[in-house]
Amino acid sequence: MTDVPRPAFELLPGAARSPVILHVPHSSRAIPADVRAGIVLDDAALERELDHITDAHTADLAEAAAGLAGVTPWRFVNRASRLVVDPERFPDEREEMTAVGMGAVYTRTTHREVLRPAGTDPEPLLERYFRPYARAMTEAVADRLAATGRAVIIDVHSYPAEPLPYELHGEGPRPPVCLGTDGFHTPPALLTAAREAFASCGETGLDSPFAGTYVPMEFYLKRAEVGALMVEIRRDTYMTEPGGPPGPGLSCLAGSLAALVDAVSA
Repeated sequence: MTDVPRPAFELLPGAARSPVILHVPHSSRAIPADVRAGIVLDDAALERELDHITDAHTADLAEAAAGLAGVTPWRFVNRASRLVVDPERFPDEREEMTAVGMGAVYTRTTHREVLRPAGTDPEPLLERYFRPYARAMTEAVADRLAATGRAVIIDVHSYPAEPLPYELHGEGPRPPVCLGTDGFHTPPALLTAAREAFASCGETGLDSPFAGTYVPMEFYLKRAEVGALMVEIRRDTYMTEPGGPPGPGLSCLAGSLAALVDAVSA
């Protein structure tokens, strides 16, 4: 398995006047050897699982968009696989994905097979990876608030063309671009800007098959100056599934994401 730097995330600076943070939590396949030891899959099965669970090439997409944007956004990128911890899950009973073994520390795979042994204590991974990530993301948002008076988190994700068994809401529409929203943190202007920016890449849908946004708990439902939107891109529009190389669709998506960044930076 690939080693992971400490800390297992990276904040890439943007323009001082940019309120935007492109958040890329699920793009990495890297798993430290000591974490790998707690996963029961053999190497071939683990590679297949990484093909399904990783939001492949989304870090490259965010990087390309940052380069195209008129006002360079900040980027917060997870350098560890979500099989280490998933930084976007609640670490407690509030997390609905715990029902399928995919809370902050996964115990089941995308196909509901055993990933970690029953009774695995999540606390060591939460302490080593989850909490430092949450603190750093909180600090990044606070820094944008202090510098610009607002912050806009744009979550960059992808999802498979066909539902996987772990999905709790996989029966709904699966448009080329799904926009996940929050009633408090996603203002109408942000949603409108996203729909306009991604119109050239195909249909955009709302909160299906994935809904919601990521906002650090210190600001969640407390600070309306923190805007948030999740951008979920259907993988067949830009890559070969599962886990294959990117295709020409990535360029269109990078341009659209850059247009969104510029629209909300104005």
